[in-house]
Amino acid sequence: MLYLLNIPLSSPIFAAATEAENGPVVLTAVLLSLVVVYIASKLGGELSKRLDLPPVLGELIGGVVVGTSALHLLVFPESGATASDSLLMTFLQSISDLSPESVTSIFASQSEVVSVLAELGVIILLFEIGLESELRELQKVGYQAAVVAVVGVVAPFAAGTLGLMYFFAVPAIPAIFAGAALTATSIGITSKVLSEIGRLKSKEGQIIVGAAVIDDVLGIIVLAVVASLAKTGEVDIINVVYLIISATAFLLGSILLGKFFNTSFVAIADLLQTRGQLVIPAFTFAFLMAFLANAIHLEAILGAFAAGLVLDETDKRKELDKQVVPIADILVPIFFVTVGAKADLGVLNPAVPANREGLIIATFLIVVAIIGKVITGWAVIGQPQINRLAIGVGMIPRGEVGLVFAGIGSASGVLSKPLEAAIIIMVILTTFLAPPFLRFAFKQSPETPETDVEYKGNA
Repeated sequence: MLYLLNIPLSSPIFAAATEAENGPVVLTAVLLSLVVVYIASKLGGELSKRLDLPPVLGELIGGVVVGTSALHLLVFPESGATASDSLLMTFLQSISDLSPESVTSIFASQSEVVSVLAELGVIILLFEIGLESELRELQKVGYQAAVVAVVGVVAPFAAGTLGLMYFFAVPAIPAIFAGAALTATSIGITSKVLSEIGRLKSKEGQIIVGAAVIDDVLGIIVLAVVASLAKTGEVDIINVVYLIISATAFLLGSILLGKFFNTSFVAIADLLQTRGQLVIPAFTFAFLMAFLANAIHLEAILGAFAAGLVLDETDKRKELDKQVVPIADILVPIFFVTVGAKADLGVLNPAVPANREGLIIATFLIVVAIIGKVITGWAVIGQPQINRLAIGVGMIPRGEVGLVFAGIGSASGVLSKPLEAAIIIMVILTTFLAPPFLRFAFKQSPETPETDVEYKGNA
């Protein structure tokens, strides 16, 4: 025993020994956490599917149920929780002879491991989104989709950021982050609805899908910029310009270099004979790109997204797509459930006077989120017969992309609890409202018979 050797309890040696003793219990805690995560994600996802809503929305709500807002099965120190707040820790303490100090240490380690797995999940999610972005499709809708996308990013971002700063006195960095969350558009949700109503191949449908793809690209650049700003804690115009230029150059440079890399990638994959000959090189490339993005002070997710765009051009893209999906199925739910678990929706309880400002902020964000996208339909020029309302409504849903923004903001600690909860409420409502609104909008124009194949999105 270390105390018999006159080694003080505060010694690093004693701390290391304690951590070593707790190692198996930490693993047990992580495994229990993953059980909770997967049950929440599947129950929530299946329920959403049966209600004809995106499964990812159910994963988020499942996280809310098991997290800080309800059952307290999955809570995190960065949200202000302690080991005593976690029902999992209470359960472990009841079946093991653990001191309060050990429980605190185990709670911190377990939370850190789950958070790392969630970060890995979002990196893989962005890699998958990059693989699905179909840059070739953008050539079919040309500048019309580009104009819609730019308006759909600039209008809600500017209105949201300036409105939060002016009307609610929100500091610049959190306001910019919330404004950035308003820029997203979920291509998966919109394309699914367009396919169901037979409008995916219509001119409006092609513009919406093309604009949503460009939105993804612009949104990831915006996210990389605001996340980097969150790290520095201040808005430096020179730094902002540098980040925008470096993020754009990194993305475009990756795509251009990808034309040369693709041949090498296919050649390497063909040379390998063991299991994972395609998916292992692909993830190696994705993680390397994520590392390089981090190294130049951008977000790792930008590198993963760029890697997906590059590999989307390879001849093995369809085969790679199939192999990435099961890996994403394992790790991505951890991210979405964790985002929901960390969100304290209790701060939006109107019965508490101090919470009412958060509800007002949520209402403001929802209004900006809807109007900021609906107006994009009127940015289309030279198309007098086009259904502008349908285009604008098609850009409304934030879905999984909006959750990525909320998750990164939560992890960075830049968002207050009311603002984080308001963003999540905005994501949920826009995602719920978009499908029926889009069906209604297309009823306002004559139907054109067409045969559609469902667009592969990331819903």
